[in-house]
Amino acid sequence: MRYLIPFLFLAAPALADAPLIEKATARASGDTWRFDVTIRHPDTGWDHYADGWQVLDMQGNELGMRVLHHPHENEQPFTRSLGGVQIPAGTKQVQIRARDSVHGWNADTYVVDLE
Repeated sequence: MRYLIPFLFLAAPALADAPLIEKATARASGDTWRFDVTIRHPDTGWDHYADGWQVLDMQGNELGMRVLHHPHENEQPFTRSLGGVQIPAGTKQVQIRARDSVHGWNADTYVVDLE
């Protein structure tokens, strides 16, 4: 059992590598919305990088997704946009969540108020 304990500590930092949404804004553009999302992630190259984010309604249904096609190891944090997102009438809030190429979707979301 004493040999297992060091390995448990090695696993803990990996959980800290989830992409963090630092800021997200939304603005209406006609009958669709544009989202600007700032993400921080310790990208290490093609083997581990933030590779996407999505706009969800408050029930967790996807409304839009932005795929990130390459690592941003020298650009942290970084902001990317997604336009043309259809938001159901009467929606007051959405949530944004990010994923990376190793851990998948982050369980934490960032709530954006729609005005």
